Amino acid sequence: MNMERLVQKDKAQFVREMFAEIAPRYDLLNRLMTFGQDVRWRNEVIQRAAMPARGKLLDLGSGTGNLAFEALEMCSACFSLAADFTIPMMRVGRRRQQVQGGRDDQLAWSAADAQLLPYASGAFDAVVSAFLVRNLTDVDESLREQFRVLKEGGRVVILDTTPPPDRFYAPVLRFHLHTVIPILGKVIAGNSDAYTYLPDSTEHFLAPEKLANKMLLAGFHEVAFRRLMFGTVAIHWGEK
Repeated sequence: MNMERLVQKDKAQFVREMFAEIAPRYDLLNRLMTFGQDVRWRNEVIQRAAMPARGKLLDLGSGTGNLAFEALEMCSACFSLAADFTIPMMRVGRRRQQVQGGRDDQLAWSAADAQLLPYASGAFDAVVSAFLVRNLTDVDESLREQFRVLKEGGRVVILDTTPPPDRFYAPVLRFHLHTVIPILGKVIAGNSDAYTYLPDSTEHFLAPEKLANKMLLAGFHEVAFRRLMFGTVAIHWGEK
């Protein structure tokens, strides 16, 4: 799916339908596309969230709830709310919770739009996300909403892809993005369009410095970021 074609189609609807279709294989493909590194990245996200004991965490654009589950692994007395606008993704996570015997008073699921959150101001100690922001139609509005629902002193942590750097290994990265990933998507998920869109959305997303600046404009302070995987992924964080 070429990015220009999304101009002709509502992006939010496209993203919802795409993730609904690939939901059963999404986690497996993440492991394969990142060579298993996404597990370590999510661990770092939760560490940087610095949750207090019995704190409340919002996993925004949660998909199957990987960050929400990770938070409870690291903070057993905390509460995680997994929020997404793609119901089939959350159903996959909900089944995982039932299989693992997870408690509903520690992990709940919520249908929500990341640009218009249905939660009270100051409701959460941390807001985290993984591979959400590049799919948004209005990044600034979502950052303002994340700032609003955070408590004073709360932290936001964002894991997402970034445009590949123009380095000597750029051809290898482009081959992985535009050849290897679509092939994996077609073979494993049966959807090459989705896994053509994902690399395209990476290359057209904000550079890490620009996303950091948007976080500052939304009101966050102590904003910083760290590049990962040859500069194709970054973790951003900030405080309210």
